[in-house]
Amino acid sequence: MQRIRLRYTKRGRLRFTSHRDFQRAFERALRRAEVPMAYSAGFTPHPKVSYANAAPTGTGSEAEYLEIALTAPRDPETLRVLLDESMPAGLDIVEAVEARTSGLADRLTASVWELRLDGVDPVDAERAVDAFNRAGTVEVQRMTKNGVRTFDARPAVASLETHGSPADRPGDQPCAILRLVVRHVTPAVRPDDVLSGLRAVADLAPPVPAAVTRLAQGLFDEETGTVTDPLAPDREAAEAMTAQPAAAATAPTPEGPA
Repeated sequence: MQRIRLRYTKRGRLRFTSHRDFQRAFERALRRAEVPMAYSAGFTPHPKVSYANAAPTGTGSEAEYLEIALTAPRDPETLRVLLDESMPAGLDIVEAVEARTSGLADRLTASVWELRLDGVDPVDAERAVDAFNRAGTVEVQRMTKNGVRTFDARPAVASLETHGSPADRPGDQPCAILRLVVRHVTPAVRPDDVLSGLRAVADLAPPVPAAVTRLAQGLFDEETGTVTDPLAPDREAAEAMTAQPAAAATAPTPEGPA
């Protein structure tokens, strides 16, 4: 059984699709592309697709991940092209690698988010970000199925800063752009929780909803504060396996006895 890992995006109006909407579109694409999917056992078999840490509805993303299991081997790039052609524009399959390591979900420990705050002066945003970063605790509330929950959003935020230059903010209206790195913890801290925290510590309230996009997700490096590519270990393992036969082919042949 071959396993393929895919990176896909949610762009434009498709950011408003729910995770269930994406699942339906992706399963249709699997059928259209005639992918030899492995199926679960039982009375209601379904294709073996593992989704990892989907972005909330309403947020864009450049870094969503899933894994599929196949009953017959396929070239990852050829498969990517076929699936991408079968998906709606905006839900784009942008990368495919053969799974050669374990634990993809375990490598998704943090996300990088961009928050575009139209109508917010960058100076006010900088002041609010400073207040958030200085705070020891930032209590926010979220409505859940069990009622309102209060929790501290501050520990999950690895970094929060203003980002971009005036050229990134076209138009006459003010616009602040924030860059956020948040650890995947329990309870999950989402970008809207950080916006609630900015409102709590600095009374920052954008006049229109923020445009939120996930730029990356992967393993968080505590030393550098960066988020690494979760598919890199699979690519490196594939390159190493390709290099081994080439090295063996070029190795000198031992001479036999005279």
